[in-house]
Amino acid sequence: MTAASRPLDGITVVALEHAIAAPFASRQLADLGARVIKIERPQAGDFARGYDDTVHGQSSFFVWANRGKESLALDTKAPGAPDVLRRLLARADVFIQNLAPGAARRMGLDHETLLAEFPRLIVCDISGYGDDGPYRDKKAYDLLIQAAAGLISLTGTPEAPARTGISIADIAAGMYAYSGILSALIQRSRTGAGLRVEVTMLEALTEWTAYALNFAHYGGTPPARNGVAHPAIAPYGQYLAGDGKPVIFGLQNDREWRSFCAEVLLDPALADDERYATNVQRVRNREALDARIAQCFAPLSREEVLARLDRGGIANSALNTMHEVWDHPQFAARGRWREVATPGGPIQALLPPATLSGAAAAMGAVPALGQHTAAILAELGLGDGESAG
Repeated sequence: MTAASRPLDGITVVALEHAIAAPFASRQLADLGARVIKIERPQAGDFARGYDDTVHGQSSFFVWANRGKESLALDTKAPGAPDVLRRLLARADVFIQNLAPGAARRMGLDHETLLAEFPRLIVCDISGYGDDGPYRDKKAYDLLIQAAAGLISLTGTPEAPARTGISIADIAAGMYAYSGILSALIQRSRTGAGLRVEVTMLEALTEWTAYALNFAHYGGTPPARNGVAHPAIAPYGQYLAGDGKPVIFGLQNDREWRSFCAEVLLDPALADDERYATNVQRVRNREALDARIAQCFAPLSREEVLARLDRGGIANSALNTMHEVWDHPQFAARGRWREVATPGGPIQALLPPATLSGAAAAMGAVPALGQHTAAILAELGLGDGESAG
């Protein structure tokens, strides 16, 4: 497989981006072969560079969301910046931005202005709430959108709601921006005209919570918070093996219940106990059933419990830590890890989840701040003294 086989070879993306949502979207494009020129503030850069220093002295967020890009250090408020931006956009296929509300318009980078000047350009705007409506000027961060979209109200235990442990609102918005840009490229290939892709974090994450939204609106009561337990199926959730390590498993029907009793609990007669004979009864008697399962698992290691579950055809997984996920045998067996260069030294990164036959992901290097400034300015016919920053 060669670089020439990548779907987005020849596509140039200019990204005025920071944090997670837009960088995550443009990284997907870079993995598919697009040239992504990331515009960063001189000296400081994308503020995600400073979130932590855990990866060879670099931010775990930044190295994840920014591989395969070129970094152009540019002070967008400097007098020469508009000329640099226009020269870049004249050569670009896609412009993506997730600046603060109203910032792109103040810079003359709103979609109406850009599409009038560059009619084949695809303009992707990512924001918290959109450019109209009563919340248009409201700042939005991942945690705030998790709250606004109701996700926090669904997550956690009956006693305490909880945020999701990853930047899921940013990721949702980034993925819709990515797929929207791909759709726009297809549309442009048919019409020859550029178009706008607008994505809001609120709408992206609310789409992902739509099942719960329907459940609450039409059913009158929102889904209960149950930690890792299932509110309507038993047994289904987290259980401890005798070595204290958690496992997750769940049953889908009464046939699986019989197999569970015979192969996992080693008590086939329990399948006919009227307290547990149907799922409805098992849910009603969940506490007693969980106690019976705990008694069975007490002398077993996690691996022994998982082996019994596999033997019985019961869907299951270890509840892995991040270290265990890193060492997951499935990734190794499928050859999913690749080495990626960074300014701090090489790191390992997983291939993108969508594998295209005959098209290897680019998996390019993570750039140092301003690493490509001189080369890009020279390409535009400008010298270092005209860098506007």
